[in-house]
Amino acid sequence: MSLRVLGMILAGGQGSRLYPLTAKRAKPSVPFGARYRIIDFVLNNFLNSGIHSIYVLTQFKAQSLTEHVQRHWRFGGMLEDFFVLLVPAQMYRYEELGPVWYRGTADAIYQNLHLVNNHKSDVVAIFGGDHIFKMNVAHMIEYHADNRADLTIAAYPVPIEQASRFGVLQVDEGWRLVGFQEKPKEPTPIPGDPGWALVSMGNYLFRTEALVELLEHDAREQNSSHDFGKDVIPRALSEGYRIQVYDFKRNPIPGQSGPNTYWRDVGTLDAYFEASMDLIAVTPEFDLFNPEWPLRAANFNSPPAKFVHEAGSRTGQAFNSLIAGGTIISGGTVRESVIFRRSRINSYALVERSILFDGVEVGRYAKLKNVIVDKNVRIPPNTTIGYDLEADRARGFTVTSEGIVVVGKSYRF
Repeated sequence: MSLRVLGMILAGGQGSRLYPLTAKRAKPSVPFGARYRIIDFVLNNFLNSGIHSIYVLTQFKAQSLTEHVQRHWRFGGMLEDFFVLLVPAQMYRYEELGPVWYRGTADAIYQNLHLVNNHKSDVVAIFGGDHIFKMNVAHMIEYHADNRADLTIAAYPVPIEQASRFGVLQVDEGWRLVGFQEKPKEPTPIPGDPGWALVSMGNYLFRTEALVELLEHDAREQNSSHDFGKDVIPRALSEGYRIQVYDFKRNPIPGQSGPNTYWRDVGTLDAYFEASMDLIAVTPEFDLFNPEWPLRAANFNSPPAKFVHEAGSRTGQAFNSLIAGGTIISGGTVRESVIFRRSRINSYALVERSILFDGVEVGRYAKLKNVIVDKNVRIPPNTTIGYDLEADRARGFTVTSEGIVVVGKSYRF
């Protein structure tokens, strides 16, 4: 008998380390890869895995995210269990909890347990909305069912020096969870491999009854931070719930050869930039062009990208780049860059290792290198950005520790 699965996406993250890209939008709504938003990847993972009942839980600066999901992730209304619905923080348990918004990841689900109960699911898939990855969730669900688990946690190995940012997992030979550390200062390494630790991806499958039990118990704990990693998982482990750990590297993606190893937390500007640059490799590890694992995105019916002028140094050209529809490369040069829709690079301009969001115009003879430019910015002719970081800071641009310069949305020169 097939299991009835409800998908719930936690998409209320503030994303403060991505500022100024999150100045006016939530982290899951940040554009990525020339035509997507970050949240599109988990939505595609659910749909490609046969999960068609999906709630998206929002909270922080949700307007951009709300408009994106409402406009571009709509099913027809004929089938009751086919939906992607937004769930804003609405103090649904006001009488019980008082005037509080979501107090943590676990509390976000707890305040919406009525949706879980109404759906009458066997399994609840709770995933974050702010990572770049592909995952055949159906394979994880099969593993969860075969092991009769109360909770299954998706896991990924990271270098030991990076593991303090995550929940660190210890497993036995059957990949049952036997130990858990939430963001430890001294992470426990994988046995026999001291340079690596096994960490939680923040993606969970819960047996519905176990989820309800754990969340109702957690809600009564006044000292709890109401977080899955800090509170719910340690409690489930101490109380003897059967917790399995799912090895993400075993996850099969149709049309993709080799192990599934790409998972990126784009929580900082440098990580976001690096993940964007991953896409422009000749053979990228994260492939946007796999027809057997389609990546749906907003369809704006943009015209084709256009390259014009071929006259010596005034040649419209792009190398090793992603160029979205509606963009015009008008006598300028683009190298190793990601250009979103309806941008324009004018004659003699040079854009290198940069990311231009929708509607950016680069003036004649302007030069950009290692720059992220948010929407609707007009860069004047002869402007240089990314070559003198002190001058860029003086203009009010954000400059990261790795030397990436960020120009905020609608910045006026």
